[in-house]
Amino acid sequence: MHDYYLGLMSGTSLDGIDAVIVDLSTPVPNVIAAHTQPFDPALRQALSDLAQGRAEHEIERLGTLDSRLGEQFAQATLNLLERSSLPATAIRAIGSHGQTVRHRPDAPEPFTLQIGDPNLIAERTGITTVADFRRRDIAAGGQGAPLVPAFHARCFRSTDEERTVLNIGGMANLTILPADPHARVTGFDTGPGNVLLDAWINKHHGETYDKEGTWAARGTVVPTLLDTLLNEEFFGQSPPKSTGRELFHLEWLEHHLRGITVTPIDVQATLCAFTACSIADALTAWAAETQRLLVCGGGAHNTRLLDLLQTYLPNMTIESTAAHGLDPDWVEAAAFAWMARETLAGRATNLPSVTGARHPVILGGIYLASGAQPR
Repeated sequence: MHDYYLGLMSGTSLDGIDAVIVDLSTPVPNVIAAHTQPFDPALRQALSDLAQGRAEHEIERLGTLDSRLGEQFAQATLNLLERSSLPATAIRAIGSHGQTVRHRPDAPEPFTLQIGDPNLIAERTGITTVADFRRRDIAAGGQGAPLVPAFHARCFRSTDEERTVLNIGGMANLTILPADPHARVTGFDTGPGNVLLDAWINKHHGETYDKEGTWAARGTVVPTLLDTLLNEEFFGQSPPKSTGRELFHLEWLEHHLRGITVTPIDVQATLCAFTACSIADALTAWAAETQRLLVCGGGAHNTRLLDLLQTYLPNMTIESTAAHGLDPDWVEAAAFAWMARETLAGRATNLPSVTGARHPVILGGIYLASGAQPR
């Protein structure tokens, strides 16, 4: 029997919506169909402005974008169903992460906010939708992130070797998977993944990302700039910890570039080294026993970044999650499809050893399709 769920993910890269249909009846989820629906430049800019506090009439903009994104998530779902030739009735539920526009887990009154109205998703698609996954973990004293480590453990943990999963999206995060089945899974955000690399090449070349890291590879790392960037307070904090565009954004970078004469291409080279160094430092400090590093997210395609990681971590085998049955582009969207199933079954999916929550909690709110009955 197939067990189809649909996952929707839009991350801190702000590049678009990843939609994936997965069959959860197999040990490693089987991707049946997948599709990325890009954001147009105006929407991407509006989301960036809102996330970084640059939007005028912020509440009005928030409400408008929440509705607009809800419609886009719904359309991404309908487009994927058409591509897959599956009817909406074949999908048990949608798990929608939404788009994070503010993440303040360490504020005096902690909060996180994801938009993309799930009411609209459920109404337009006719499919029960589970969304708003992060806030319950924060209510329980956690960071609300990372949430995907439980899914990583389900798919990639092995009793044969020490493994760590590295997700490189806009931000980068680790899931540390001990070979000992009784040992706790841990994880945390390491800092920027693609966010600064994408912002810098967009500013200078109008591209949305540095394909395979080719621009960065042609530049020269500037050691003084690299040291300055690595001096950010976040890197000295102990886990559990998480971060986002509230801290790491283009203005943050430009602040550190003041008074420095450096070419744009050398800044890109340094940013690539910055991402690689911050990841390698985190692994050395908190997961030095790692034998195999499994990489997913958009950064899995950045050849220059992976080469630097291998240089900094010579004793680790570094490979894509594709070698273990799951395409690196779809891991996060598949994770939220799985979380939807777990929530509907009444099972907790946060890991307190990762987020710092006081106890496990069932994540997300449930938005029933018309005519659906509560379980």
